[in-house]
Order: sequence, then structure tokens, then C-alpha cells
Amino acid sequence: MKARLPQGVGRGAPNNMQGMLQQAQKMQADMATLQEDLAQREYSATVGGGMVTAVVDGKHSVKSLEISKEAVDPDDVEMLSDLVIAAVNEAIRQASTESEEEMGKLTGGLNLPGLF
Repeated sequence: MKARLPQGVGRGAPNNMQGMLQQAQKMQADMATLQEDLAQREYSATVGGGMVTAVVDGKHSVKSLEISKEAVDPDDVEMLSDLVIAAVNEAIRQASTESEEEMGKLTGGLNLPGLF
């Protein structure tokens, strides 16, 4: 009596595995390309009615910070600090959100920890 193999195991399994491996390699290459692209993008956030503008790149590094003269009050340095923090955090949030959305499109919604 011949033993029955589970479906997908047997002659066709190596071809299926090879196809899956090729798909995984393509996804990995596509993800690397997308990560490089995302790292080059810039994200800008303006707060305080235009008093502070922060620009970060896709790596979350601050590229520029513009502070209007109206935002500089020697008697209220804390407000300026708050505005700078808010602008930088918002720009980083934009970068993170776009990265997650773009990677989600590429991975079909798979949650792949540590990739982005």
C-alpha cells in the first residue's frame, strides 16, 4: 500500500518552494529599493501659525529648522522649545506614517517586524 503525501508535497513541492523563494527575494529587493527611496524623501511640518518649520528626511534626521523672529521671545524660551519639539515630532510622524503605508502596500499588509 502506497503512503499518501499531504497535498503540495511530492513532485510539485520543489517548484512551489522555488517560486516562493523567488517571490521572497523579489519582495526583499523591492523593499530595499523602497527603503532607499523613503530615506531620500523630505517631510515638513509647520507649527505656531508658521513660527517654526522643521524638515526631516526619511531616516528621521532633521534637515532644516526655520524659526521666525516673532517666535523668539527671551522671556518665553519655553514656548519656543515647545514649538520646535512639536514641529520636529510632526515631521517625524509624517515620515513614519508614509513609510508604514508604502511598506504595507509592498508587503500586502504583512506585519514584518524590524523592516520599517
